[in-house]
Amino acid sequence: MVFTLGSFVLVTVAVAFVSWLKTKGTDETSKDGYFLGGRSLSGLVIFGSLMMTNLSAEQLVGRNGQGYAAGMTAMGWETMCPIALTLMALFFIPKYFKLGISTIPEFLESRFDRATRVIVSFIFLVAYIVTMLPLVLYAGSVAMERIFGITALMGGNRFMATTVMCVALGIIGGIYAIFGGLKAVAVSDSLNGIIFIIGAVILIPVLAFIALGDGSIAEGIRIFATSSPEHLNAIQPADAQPPYIPWPMIVLGCGINHISYWCTNQSIMQRVLGAKNLKEAQKGSLLTGLTCVFCPIFLVAPGVIQFIRDGGVLTDFDMAYPSLIKDILPTPVLGFFAAVMFGAILSSFNSVLNSSMTLFTLDILPVISKKKRTDAQLITMAKRFGIVLCLASIIIAPFLLYLPAGISTFLNQMWGYYGVPVLAIVVMGILAPRMPSFAPKAAIIVHIVCYGLMMNLLPFHFLYFEVGAFVIDLILMAILTKAAPRKEAYVLPDLEVVDMTPWKYRKPVIAVTFILLVGIYVLFSPLGLGG
Repeated sequence: MVFTLGSFVLVTVAVAFVSWLKTKGTDETSKDGYFLGGRSLSGLVIFGSLMMTNLSAEQLVGRNGQGYAAGMTAMGWETMCPIALTLMALFFIPKYFKLGISTIPEFLESRFDRATRVIVSFIFLVAYIVTMLPLVLYAGSVAMERIFGITALMGGNRFMATTVMCVALGIIGGIYAIFGGLKAVAVSDSLNGIIFIIGAVILIPVLAFIALGDGSIAEGIRIFATSSPEHLNAIQPADAQPPYIPWPMIVLGCGINHISYWCTNQSIMQRVLGAKNLKEAQKGSLLTGLTCVFCPIFLVAPGVIQFIRDGGVLTDFDMAYPSLIKDILPTPVLGFFAAVMFGAILSSFNSVLNSSMTLFTLDILPVISKKKRTDAQLITMAKRFGIVLCLASIIIAPFLLYLPAGISTFLNQMWGYYGVPVLAIVVMGILAPRMPSFAPKAAIIVHIVCYGLMMNLLPFHFLYFEVGAFVIDLILMAILTKAAPRKEAYVLPDLEVVDMTPWKYRKPVIAVTFILLVGIYVLFSPLGLGG
């Protein structure tokens, strides 16, 4: 335990120190400096930050838990990301950059009105406070508690052990986001990303296959490929239920879910909005899309391996990944992997926290208080709000121990309430220049009611409901536009804040990404290992 703790502290402190060195010269007294890193982020930093914001503990624990329960069908949650990231690079980013915005709701104010901006900001804030921030803390506590055996130290009281870990993770994550600003978050994400690649991407899958093969990685791969074909089939029946993904929803359902998550979600887009120029933003997003094709290797396959190893005895499948780690990692390496998990937890937590502070300060605060504030005063208000958010998340997180559906399923279900209607509004706002300002407000209300009714009354997979509600949103706004169009068509202004020269390698990277995407689905289908 002493060696494990010592190696964990060493790696964690090293990341914090290097992050401080890399960001100490950043001007964080201005809004752009604090919230957007001074619009100075390179493509590689954006790539690292996007990956680490997405690949947190709730992904490692939750997605591998889905892999344990349902097999490779869970990879649809990652392999559809390239579609969203391609649209981000080619369609959404150029529109946002023309306005030089700091938040997605800021775009909605330009397109519609101030009220739409405030409503959407409020929806995201509530969602972040109630779901994303507590879920990140809870998922992280599950893994860290298992590695360090905190439950045993607490006399078998798992709730108390979870609470202790949530408090520790929340405080440290808050320090990065509240006192470091976006650049500190992005740089620490990139550093943690290097450690993550070594630990979670390489070390765990290799050791898992070796353990499965009783010392032979080749034998482990053979056993994985032949022992449970039903777990290796990503193509599931149309009436499949969570955590399985029905085959029609692989592109439609996961696609809409991911486009809304990657292209209109403030906690994701804030990394991209901090880019030096369009070239670096496209580079970061498209490299992220290419990398996501390989995510099933470490986000789903380890869960399947644990299923083969223990015969599927776990009832709480979110414990599959932490149990695998504890089983296969030598004690001297546990501390290093704890640092890997810790970095992944912090990356998502402080990214969402930083975005929440941005939404409150730039979108909500001016409505609550008409007082004119300097940039320094705004940053002070943001930090105070961040502290409140930290405390709220820490209080809520331990109670997620009693979630019935599993971490990933719950998060994706909740995203349907608030993420999908925002996507519909942004898309229609761009494509329908005469859409009136009252249309998005009506769409939000109708969406929440329709999606909630479908979730509670119909016996189908929730992805069907996300698609259905999205289509209803589009139809409703199209009808309202036809019935009461605005007098003058909206023209997206170009404020020339950002250099709009595109990345010259964008098309080859997209082509390679989609070829690989098709290949991985053929491999994990009845035509390949799932047959």
